[in-house]
Amino acid sequence: MTTTTQIPRQLRVAIDKAQTTLADAGVPSPRHDAEALAAFVIGCPRGRLLMAGDFSAGQHTVFSELVARRASRVPLQHLTGAAAFRYLEVAVGPGVFVPRPETEAVAGWCIDALLEGDLAQPLVVDLCTGSGAIALSIAQEVKGAVVHAVEREEPAVEWARRNATGTRVTVHQGDAAHALHEFDGLVDLVVANPPYLPESDRDLVDPEVRDHDPDAALWGGPDGLEGPRMIEAAARRLLKPGGLVAVEHADHQGSAVARLFGESGASGYWEHVAVRQDLAGRDRFVTARLTS
Repeated sequence: MTTTTQIPRQLRVAIDKAQTTLADAGVPSPRHDAEALAAFVIGCPRGRLLMAGDFSAGQHTVFSELVARRASRVPLQHLTGAAAFRYLEVAVGPGVFVPRPETEAVAGWCIDALLEGDLAQPLVVDLCTGSGAIALSIAQEVKGAVVHAVEREEPAVEWARRNATGTRVTVHQGDAAHALHEFDGLVDLVVANPPYLPESDRDLVDPEVRDHDPDAALWGGPDGLEGPRMIEAAARRLLKPGGLVAVEHADHQGSAVARLFGESGASGYWEHVAVRQDLAGRDRFVTARLTS
């Protein structure tokens, strides 16, 4: 981790000033973002800033411009063009949802479940894929996995296809509710991070989310559950008997999403419905198994 006293003096002064600017603007992690932008401009990992020397005049100008944009609450990932996710870095920008660290827990559960299942070529569908981060992580970490990613919105499809170039992930443009009928009853695992924020939260979310993430990736109707409802129905259609589903939700929706699967389970569809937590211990996703 970079320490203030180790960074070359002129660079340290610039980062300290940027930290103050970002803090005054209400940016939640001003020191991290100031250092991340400095490392981006210099072209080194953040942890190696102490080895980087000072800004050139041109670099200092670019850094100041980026700090001003971050202070206006443009997402850090839009400024650097990339978001870290598990062992990957995915390209992101306007028109695609920026993957969050808490979603790594969803991907991790799916990867562990597939590895434990010990299938030679598990068939996986990632609905509402956005940048493709979940699909790409599964393809990278589960040898032999056949991964299909579905996204409806054209700008996000372009980002997903860019990220999937040269990988084993196939990106499809389509509505998650109706996509991939050719795989009905054949899929081993369905995963999704659907829109799940209630419309009433529009004035409560951070500007980075409200003003820059696509509306289609955020808002799940009056109760926020339209996305999870749609995923439950799509997973029921796509999965083979005994297949698994994992669907992300807001941290206050665990019981409600579990009830969606429980109510469907009352008709004999789902078993082993569970609310699972992210690394911060918050309810983050629900998993279930299609009844055999």
